[in-house]
Amino acid sequence: MAFQFSTASRNAALDAIETAIGSTSLTLEIRTGAAPANCAAADSGTVLATVSVPADWLAAASGGSKAIAGGPWTDTAADAAGNAGHFRLKQGATCHIQGTVTATGGGGDLTVDNVSIGVGQLVSITGFTLTAGGA
Repeated sequence: MAFQFSTASRNAALDAIETAIGSTSLTLEIRTGAAPANCAAADSGTVLATVSVPADWLAAASGGSKAIAGGPWTDTAADAAGNAGHFRLKQGATCHIQGTVTATGGGGDLTVDNVSIGVGQLVSITGFTLTAGGA
């Protein structure tokens, strides 16, 4: 049998993740292609957009999940052209979270208004939710 956790335990774990990552100098890079094997692996793909993440970047955990706060997050001018495939949430050069990118409603770990990005395009993050396991 797999471990199961109370909602209070899951909320506390999610809030601890945000605390451990911190709130200063966070950026979210939207990149082409598949994500590397893990956060410790070298970056892959081309950076299409770089979003400065607000200091209060996630809402308080509730029901075992935590969604973006102050959204949507935006990059007013994309860096390169291509199709978004994955993201990396970084503090400096350190990757803390990575996952898939899809269009809104596409089921990715992070959703954007349009996965086909052009140079100089406005890119809006429309969804990003951390959900704790063990429900």
